[in-house]
Amino acid sequence: MSRVEQTYFRKGFGLKGAIEGALTADYHSRVVDAIRTAGYTLDVGDLTFRLAGEFGFCYGVDRAVEYAYETRTKFPGKRTFLVGEIIHNPHVNHKLAAMGIEFLHRPEERDAEFDFSSVTAGDVVILPAFGVTVRDFERLRALECVLVDTTCGSVLNVWKRVEVYARDGFTALIHGKNYHEETKATSSQVNKYPGGKYLVVRDMNEARVVCEYIEGRGTRDEFLQQFEGKMSPSFDPDRDLQRVGVANQTTMLSGESLAIAGEVGKSMARRWGADALGAHFRTFDTICSATQERQDAVLKLIAEPLDLMVVIGGYNSSNTTHLAAICSEKVTTYHIEDAACIDVARGSIRFRPVGVHTAEDRRENWLPAGPLRIGITAGASTPNNKIGETIERIAMLRGDSLEVLAK
Repeated sequence: MSRVEQTYFRKGFGLKGAIEGALTADYHSRVVDAIRTAGYTLDVGDLTFRLAGEFGFCYGVDRAVEYAYETRTKFPGKRTFLVGEIIHNPHVNHKLAAMGIEFLHRPEERDAEFDFSSVTAGDVVILPAFGVTVRDFERLRALECVLVDTTCGSVLNVWKRVEVYARDGFTALIHGKNYHEETKATSSQVNKYPGGKYLVVRDMNEARVVCEYIEGRGTRDEFLQQFEGKMSPSFDPDRDLQRVGVANQTTMLSGESLAIAGEVGKSMARRWGADALGAHFRTFDTICSATQERQDAVLKLIAEPLDLMVVIGGYNSSNTTHLAAICSEKVTTYHIEDAACIDVARGSIRFRPVGVHTAEDRRENWLPAGPLRIGITAGASTPNNKIGETIERIAMLRGDSLEVLAK
């Protein structure tokens, strides 16, 4: 077996049986199982809980977490590190830390490289579900450590798409958050190709700025200033917006990604003519199926009469914040990071108001009196036990208990 095969693992170690008990203990919920069995509805006193048809851990997250647990079983005597966070959920990351996995961080500056100074040859390093940049991967390979790669398959599909764009001379226009680890990793794939270019747009407003420039409006200096830090080195909008391929961070709002692609396509057609569009514009929907399913499920749920929604998941979880944004357009919505955000003794809730980088807020007496229909959903990185605990705590605010379901 070659050294590359010995020090790089991506397909698991076949140890699921050995870790199954730990995974069940750490993340399973009988409350959630009971609600699912009962048609996603639970009546407790004067509260009716409605659970979205798709919620919580997706396949990619399941795989990443299982692989991290298997890694500790496979290499019990080796120091084990994790680049950043395995997923954007504090409960899961705390569990991994309790297992002895050490976390590698970026310095305070978002664009700084991860600090790998503590990693030595023979140590084990887990790559997170979002993937890592090409540069970070190469740095780790040079250290001759053992790499366990949990990068989600949906993320890999995006990488393949932007690589094709770069290879064919198209600028990758990425709908995403330029500071998110996944988007950092995706944009770095473009740099593998000589002349490869990328540009990251956060939302439709930024996409429209790009469209205006494509059609000859706006100034070069203003464009470069607005997208500073969101484009490849030496990006030239006059040259690099002549051929554009759209992709997206897998956890963005699907409808917005499709709308952005549509707007850019129209601008390219106006600029170059409909007959020549194929030579100047490409698009491919790279929203992951789990993200799409959870967004579709929550849209179906909020179409019902609900009094409020509770969305559970990390504040830095992109797919969770988008679920909260969808819900907030229709119903009073509380995005909480964890069940512990609900303080039963005080009757209060800590939550993050919907918006970009808003601070956590606290509200007293947040649960109105009288009968309520409460919608519940969770991001793809939220384990079932935190969903179940949230429902239990809300019921306790009414003096009710779910002990029978929890047993």
